[in-house]
Amino acid sequence: MPNLLQALMPKETRFFDLFTAHSRIVFAGAEELRRMLDGGEHVPRCCQAIVEHEAAADAITRDVLQSRRTFITPFDRGDIKDLITAMDDAIDSMQQAAKAITLFDLREFEPHMQAMGDAVLQCAGLLQNAVPLLRNIAAEASQLAAICEQITDIEGRADDIHNEGLRKLLQLHRKDDPMAFITGQEIYNHLEAVVDRFDDVGNEIQSIVLEQV
Repeated sequence: MPNLLQALMPKETRFFDLFTAHSRIVFAGAEELRRMLDGGEHVPRCCQAIVEHEAAADAITRDVLQSRRTFITPFDRGDIKDLITAMDDAIDSMQQAAKAITLFDLREFEPHMQAMGDAVLQCAGLLQNAVPLLRNIAAEASQLAAICEQITDIEGRADDIHNEGLRKLLQLHRKDDPMAFITGQEIYNHLEAVVDRFDDVGNEIQSIVLEQV
């Protein structure tokens, strides 16, 4: 009977397409965040672009969460929820970072902030490479594991960049401009949170691989 019911239920092959589309939006958001950290007058435009990407990602997330209730899913429904939520958290964190930058009306950024932006973009690129491999988890397990390990390595390096950036920021501003340190610290912490969210995504992918292989 279970096999008969499963055969009668609508099968959804769009899940992989939706995840792929979401990963592309996340990458586009990361590109705008990195461009934002170059500074200049285009900062507000980059923030608006990130807001729009975040809204598009939310729409895909809702589609995935609704579809998993009525269609046969390619892997466990709970894993689908956890993965798409982790991916959505990554672009949500980008939006929070962008809004903090516009709130403080910043137009210039420290080199270590830009390096954090590089880390975000690298992680987003790796995610975009990883998601299509989920279509064939068994065959791509090693490659997926390698990508997740790369994301973890980047997250570790980003922590070091974050700490060094804060140290230099404190040296530069602690005597003459403490508010500049406070605002800079806020931006560093937001950027670190973005990289952390990508590490969460990598962990979710690795968990799916371990369950499926």
